[in-house]
Amino acid sequence: MVPRAQLPPEIQLAQRLAGNEQVTRDRAVKRLRKYIVARTQRAAGGFTHDELLKVWKGLFYCMWMQDKPLLQEELGRTISQLIHAFQTTEAQHLFLQTFWQTMNREWTGIDRLRLDKFYMLMRMVLNESLKALKTQGWEERRIEQLLELLTTEILHPDSQAPSGVKSHFLEIFLEELSKVGAAELTAEQNIKFIEPFCTIAARTPDSLVLHNITRGIFEAIVEQAPFAIEDLMNELDAQEGDEDGMSEDGDLEGDVPSKEPGSLRGAAPDRCEEPPGDGEDSVGPVLQFDYEAIASRLFAVASQQGTPSQNRKRLYKVIRKLQDLAEGLFPEDDMPEKAFRKLQEDGQERRTKKRLPKSRSQNQPGKGGKEDSRPDPSSGSERRIRRRRWRGSGPEPTGPQEQLRGPGGRGARKKRRQLRAGARMKVAGCQEPQSKQRPPQRRK
Repeated sequence: MVPRAQLPPEIQLAQRLAGNEQVTRDRAVKRLRKYIVARTQRAAGGFTHDELLKVWKGLFYCMWMQDKPLLQEELGRTISQLIHAFQTTEAQHLFLQTFWQTMNREWTGIDRLRLDKFYMLMRMVLNESLKALKTQGWEERRIEQLLELLTTEILHPDSQAPSGVKSHFLEIFLEELSKVGAAELTAEQNIKFIEPFCTIAARTPDSLVLHNITRGIFEAIVEQAPFAIEDLMNELDAQEGDEDGMSEDGDLEGDVPSKEPGSLRGAAPDRCEEPPGDGEDSVGPVLQFDYEAIASRLFAVASQQGTPSQNRKRLYKVIRKLQDLAEGLFPEDDMPEKAFRKLQEDGQERRTKKRLPKSRSQNQPGKGGKEDSRPDPSSGSERRIRRRRWRGSGPEPTGPQEQLRGPGGRGARKKRRQLRAGARMKVAGCQEPQSKQRPPQRRK
């Protein structure tokens, strides 16, 4: 009897990874990790492209066979962390490349009941690939290699990625990057992560990809701008507090904080009792961006002669929003409650209750004998308001916005702001006489 030919280790592992028994699959995953570490440590070791495709086929069906949600999450984390078992950067990139190629190939065969587990797996693999960049110190060359890989396999018009893979990737990219690098990445580094999306948004013929990039990347940056500026102000305040503490005597910093009601040292820990991210308006960690630089980059690619007209129009709308942010103007009137916490600590009241009576007293200085209650521009609270440049909280909230608005501008947004302003006046009781006089006019 002729002995059976010995199968390669990759095929053997793939068969066990796709087995019917969960115990067999779990043992195969552990054995695969040891095999990756041992093989990539050799000087002449490493995997070929076809070998890793076979490994990922086994891992794909290993995830396919897992049923319970908690076990799915644990298995997805174990599979995604296999990237750290590779000892070289080239092997890690090949592992990621074959993963996205496997997802592109198998995506159309995934049924509706199993779709969520593979959404989760894509998120976890992207998160671990960014963590691998973090362990390498966010080197510029490594960042460029990863972005080129993701662009080629997912976003490029010639890629084989289905629309579902592209849409989910664009939805989770900025969120996962914030989770991993929000505390370390600078605004200049974050622009490098955004550049491929600028190029694809200007060149793609797919309207769905254009919509997902503008909505999931650029408009998400605009929406998170208040939180990003709040984090920056908190960091600056903390640095100023550290400098003030260093300028004091050394024995003061070693004292036990006082717990008296009127003591400032006793009140400081109370401000930090609430952990970050627990507020109702919290969005988690956010990235810092140079909005003017992003707007310039987008304008450079959108104004090129080969850019389709629909892409140019959509990007110009985003550019206007980014330019407003660079000028200190936010696209929405309602700022998050957490963003106004410092202003409330300085004794500032809500804008909807305070700014309207103040504007009426300014327009009618002789009636009622009310004085202008605006804070002194030289005071500390007014300087802080000017530093933040919240639109609607300064003494002239609408002047710069009207100057930036040109013919054919954002009429819908202007109309929305006017409606919101009308709602505020109604709350303040300023339109009650008009509402009572309208019915007789209609009868006439």
